[in-house]
Parts: sequence; structure tokens; C-alpha cells
Amino acid sequence: MKKKIFHNWGLKLVSLLLAVVLWFVAVQINDPSETVTFSGIPVRLTNTELLEQENKVYEVMDNTDVVRVTIRAPKSITGDLRASDIVAVADVSKLTDINTIAISYSIQGISAARYDTIRGDHETVRLNVEERASKWIRVLSQTTGEVAEGFLVMSASADQNMIQVTGPESAVEKISYALVEVDVSGTSTSMSLYVEPKLFDADGNLLELPAVSTNVSSIHMAVEILAWKEVPVVPGVMGTPAEGYLATGELDCDPTVVRIAGALVAIAGVNSISVPAEQLDITGATGNVVNIVNIKEYLKENVRLADSGFNGRVTLTAYVEPVYERTIVLRRDDFDFVNIPDGYEMELVEPEGGYKLTVSGLEEDVSAVPEETIRGRADIGAWLAEENIEEPEDGDYRIPAIISLPEDALDGVSVEGVSTNREMTVIVRLMKLEEI
Repeated sequence: MKKKIFHNWGLKLVSLLLAVVLWFVAVQINDPSETVTFSGIPVRLTNTELLEQENKVYEVMDNTDVVRVTIRAPKSITGDLRASDIVAVADVSKLTDINTIAISYSIQGISAARYDTIRGDHETVRLNVEERASKWIRVLSQTTGEVAEGFLVMSASADQNMIQVTGPESAVEKISYALVEVDVSGTSTSMSLYVEPKLFDADGNLLELPAVSTNVSSIHMAVEILAWKEVPVVPGVMGTPAEGYLATGELDCDPTVVRIAGALVAIAGVNSISVPAEQLDITGATGNVVNIVNIKEYLKENVRLADSGFNGRVTLTAYVEPVYERTIVLRRDDFDFVNIPDGYEMELVEPEGGYKLTVSGLEEDVSAVPEETIRGRADIGAWLAEENIEEPEDGDYRIPAIISLPEDALDGVSVEGVSTNREMTVIVRLMKLEEI
């Protein structure tokens, strides 16, 4: 039996090899190998908890966790192969001193013996490994864009003013603050929404830090949007100044106009803000009276001041001046005498300094009285008839002269030296002419 097995053993070995070759050729003819390439294959990192246990964080450098994989395998395999079947793994436990991890490649559900080769366009994942750092940063809020015409952003606030950021120490150190913002373009109603915070450095530059996480993913913001309008502040005044002083009637308010805000229906009927007269009492005043009041007290319900930087305090001023006096002297040329009796001559007897009128009031008003338009007129004949004097004797007579005063220039002034019916007593001297 043994002789039969080893009889012509060389021929038998050649036959076996020939059979293998023929089988291989047959397989290649029926199921040839081909090369296929898949892009964008993610590399799965395993054992990342090892870094977390050491209080370290990592960041993949230069997108080395995404590979392009090339496979050479029989067509029976490649024909059904999908990108999801390709497995690329980097084990963090095998991290090198230069922070690289070798990538191992395989095809899910297919043994390595069934395909020829599998390789990626790079063989390692490169990491940046740092100490983990955390800190709390402030949260700022703002709006962008312009609200609808006639409306304003009354307030914009976030429901928290601090958040915690965690990540690589070098990245966390760059962060100065977080910002949440809402676009209010064309809006006329208040808004309430959640906004993702953005991270900024101290120079106001937006930071893109994928390795940094925050303890909240969004922050609630409330934006109050109200209608607004400008209205004047109207102060009142009461009282009388001290003797020898007058109120000019001028009232100042600083500021004179303020902006109010509220719902459209609330501000529609508000055309001014009135300050009660008792807030500006000039009783017994010998100079300007100033008072600072808070006009918030005089706003209607559901109406507010629109400017956040204005605290509502306005300065009210009532102007008080000393009485100003001006003396106007009338001479002969300022009088007209009519109906002088026939056969008589007349001359005006002037007291020392002339006939005087004293105009008093506010300096502005008194100074405006035109002296050149003031004249006196005396009807001598009418006076003699009233006194039943037919032939007056030579001598001095006290007779009334009507003083004409410019009506439009006497507003706010008083005139002393004339009676209420504007008569001034003058002295005239009548002398009978000698008959020739």
C-alpha cells in the first residue's frame, strides 16, 4: 500500500500544483479583482476615556480623522460594497509621544483573506492633546437690525448672565465673553426665543472653537418692542413774586421734549406731559425759581419714558426780574395846545426837570416803549368853558392834558404820572394881549 502511495510521487505533485494553478486561473476568469475607492470615511476613535481620566482633552488636527480608502478585492465583493461597510479605527491607548495614532482598516463582515488589499490615503490620526480647562464667562445680549418705523427696542435681556466653557486650555484662555443676539429687522411686537451663544475674544473677534463646549446649548432672550413718540413737557406756575419784582411769564424746561413708549393705544392720546403748578411756586420770589422734578410721576398708566439713559428728572425754571423803571420827560414841543382864547397868548410853565412819566414793568417791555410817540394835548377853550371862565385873568392855570400812549407798546407795563384816564395836569400861563 505504501508503495502505491509514493509510486510516481513526482508526477502526482506536479498534477496537484497544476490543479491549484488551474483553479486560480478559473477563479480569476470568473471573479476578477478590481480596485475601488471611497472618500469621506470617518475614523472612529476608541478608548478616548483614557484621556478624560487624565483630565485631558483632544482635538483632531487637519481633519486627519477623515480618510479616503482604496480597496482591491474580487468583483463579487466590491460590487456590493458601500462606504458604510468600511471600518477605520484609531485606538487612543496606542497614542504615540508625538500625539499620533495608527489607523487600522477593515471591511465589516468580510475577513481579510477574502480581499487583496485595503489602505487609506494616510495612516495616522494626529491629535492636539491639552489639559482640560473650565471657566465662567459673562453673557452679553444685543439686537441687530432696525425695528418697524415708529417702534423701538425697549429692552433686550438674557435669562442668565454667566455660562461655563470647557475645553483645551489654550482655547479656553482665548475666550472673553459670550454673546446672544436677535435680529429684530422690521419687527413691531415683542419677542421671546432661545438663542445659541457665540464666543468672542477680548478684541471682539468671533471664535470658532469646536473643541470647546458650554454648559448650555441655548439661552432664553426676551426682547421688548414698543411704539414711541415725542411729547413736550408743559410746566405750570403759581404765586406772585415779592414786591418790586415781576414774573416774566417765561418758563423753561430742560429737556423740553421727551420720548415716551408704550402700546400704540396707550400713547395715542398722550400729547404732552403736564407738571402741576405747585411744583413751580414763585410766591415771594426775588429771583428765578428753579425746581427739579421727576416726570415719571405724571405719566399715564402703561406709558414709560423711552430713553433708557434718561432718569426722568427735568429742570423747571420760572424767571423773576426786578421791576424796571424808565422816566420819560415831556417838554413844550411834546404838547399840542388848541383853542387858545382870542386876544390871549399862552406859554407852558415847566416844573424843574419837565413833566415826567414813569413807565415800569419788565425791562424788555419798558425798553420797547417808543418815547417819540408820546404826546400831550390840551384844549384850553374847552377847559375854560367847563370852568365857566369867559375872560380869564392873566395868570397860571392848572389844566388837564390828555397823554397819548402807544397801545401796542404798553402791554405788561404801568405808567405813573397820569390818571387812569391818561390825564396829566400841566400849568399854562395866559396873558391878555394889549390892544393897539
